[in-house]
Amino acid sequence: MLKTTAMRLAELMILKEDINSVLEYLGKKGNFEIHHPDFVQGATATDETSAILERLKTARAALGIPDRIEYSKNISLPTAEDMKNVKVFLASFDELQEKETRVLDKQKQYNDTLQEARAFANLKVPYSELEHLSFLTMRIGKIDPSVLPDIKSQLGGRAVIVPLGNDSSRILAAASKKGRFALDTELSKFGFVPIEVSKDFKGIPDELLVSLENQVREGEQAVKEVQKEKDTFVKFNSETLLDYLQMFTMAHTVEEVRDNLESTRLVYRLTGWIAEKDSSTLMKELDDLTEGRIAIRIYEPEEVPSVAKGEEKVPVKVTHGKFVSSFERLIFSYGAPLYGSIDPTPMVAVFFTILFGIMFGDAGQGLVFVLIGILLTAKKLKAFHSWWKFGPIFISIGCSSFIMGLLTGEFFTNSELLVPFSRFVTGLFGEPKDHILHLMPESGATAKLLMFFGFTLAVGFIINSVGLIINIINQFTLGHPGKAIFSKTGIFGTCFFWYAVFMAIRIAFFKSSFFWFDGAILGFFLFGVFLSEPMTRLVEGHRPVFENGFFAAIIEGIVEVLEVVSTYISNSVSFVRVGAFALSHAVLSYIIFMLTDMVGGSFSVGGLAVTILGNAVIIILEGMIVAIQVIRLQYYEFFSKFFTETGKEFKPFKLNYKE
Repeated sequence: MLKTTAMRLAELMILKEDINSVLEYLGKKGNFEIHHPDFVQGATATDETSAILERLKTARAALGIPDRIEYSKNISLPTAEDMKNVKVFLASFDELQEKETRVLDKQKQYNDTLQEARAFANLKVPYSELEHLSFLTMRIGKIDPSVLPDIKSQLGGRAVIVPLGNDSSRILAAASKKGRFALDTELSKFGFVPIEVSKDFKGIPDELLVSLENQVREGEQAVKEVQKEKDTFVKFNSETLLDYLQMFTMAHTVEEVRDNLESTRLVYRLTGWIAEKDSSTLMKELDDLTEGRIAIRIYEPEEVPSVAKGEEKVPVKVTHGKFVSSFERLIFSYGAPLYGSIDPTPMVAVFFTILFGIMFGDAGQGLVFVLIGILLTAKKLKAFHSWWKFGPIFISIGCSSFIMGLLTGEFFTNSELLVPFSRFVTGLFGEPKDHILHLMPESGATAKLLMFFGFTLAVGFIINSVGLIINIINQFTLGHPGKAIFSKTGIFGTCFFWYAVFMAIRIAFFKSSFFWFDGAILGFFLFGVFLSEPMTRLVEGHRPVFENGFFAAIIEGIVEVLEVVSTYISNSVSFVRVGAFALSHAVLSYIIFMLTDMVGGSFSVGGLAVTILGNAVIIILEGMIVAIQVIRLQYYEFFSKFFTETGKEFKPFKLNYKE
């Protein structure tokens, strides 16, 4: 069936002891939309679960363990035993982290002490003698080495700055007694930190420096041992950590949902939408899961008061195979179809594939898209995990581009490699030709180009017509026969469009003329569109027929006629861009091919560079542009025919590890 999936509202009464396992079941199934106006608003998981989850996230980051993308199949909510074990695990991690912190702090202390000692190793005069000089003020301390030039520039000749040690992170500053206040002021501006020096301090003994260097080496060895211990911990516990992380992420989500549900002290009430075909399975499996401790009632949409009153829309779910389902986001990004209407996704999948192939015809570049699609479908491109579901789209447009490339004779912009194939195929039907379909503009090829543009207009006619038919069926299905018959996208508008196209073809290709009955037929259909508003109200039982008065109806009718004429012309002409993009792709490929020849041919170093770079630019940039144009044609020329009102998308509760 090409209609949206039939839905049912399920009401579940669940005992407190079963609520977590029921929510876990629903989240893993991913086919139940929780029906609650304040769903997941303001609720939080328990403090213990949240605290454990945060500690696990901290542990994973500290240990440098790459996170998983999806839930593992064996992951479930943590049991009491898991709660006990995770605390033991986290205690082991905390102990390791404390040990690492302790060793690193001690190593830093050793390094700082050694640097401090080295800074004063060349001071062989007692500091007290320097401090008691009659005319000099001495300051010793720490400072950022990068600001030394600025300090010297600021102080000029008023003070002398002497770096101590090898790294200049400690200095001795000397100034006249008179200038000591200015010296202190300037030093403080640059973050100078004074060091207290004992009065009898006189350099650093060499034996002490050796001892400190030994301490630093011992500290470095301790750091290496802790790192080794850390690596061993990661090796044997990384999977355990990731399992715990996923368990408590799941528990956190379930508890958030649970705390938003209506409940008494012993029972939780959960209502939600589910596909009709899944409802019987839901009842059986939940009954088995809870060992009969659950009450379930299933309602048809018409039995739900809010739906019957028009206050709520039934969520729309579409069911497809893997190929068509990859195009669903293209539909729902525009808007959900109304419940019970025709599902346009299969048509979108076909039209998108065909249009992209026509505009992007290159056999080699098409194979690149196929390869990308295969890698995405096989979940090999981890960095693009959010694109995995679009793998079939890449495969389909790649195949379409490949076929169009065979017709135009292009393989990675090279128009000579496929000549033998083209001559073989065309030879089966007459005189062999270098290209089955030649798009390059040149003398004598104008007729062929016009035929190709005519073909793209024909594709547009089919797409427009399918959209119109979908709208007519939808309007009858939804109980709007007046709109189905008289609107600009109804029977009268559609017949006007079809007859206008038929008449244009007859005049253009069969040397016919415009006859009186052509005007009569077109006028009849336009008159029906002119009367669309009052006739729709008359047929559908709305009163008064002229809602805003007779003259307002006339103005509305004129606007409708003008709009139907201009809309169908613009909708048709829009598909000329399909041929224009196909032509521009051929020209761009020709330019790349000629540049390759100019730098030495396809097998030269320069030729390979131009070929690779040129094809990369075409695949990335032109591929994006063509995709945008295809989407635009779908939205404005196809969807606009029947998306006069949007529905509500079905958004089931799912336990997704990574969004």
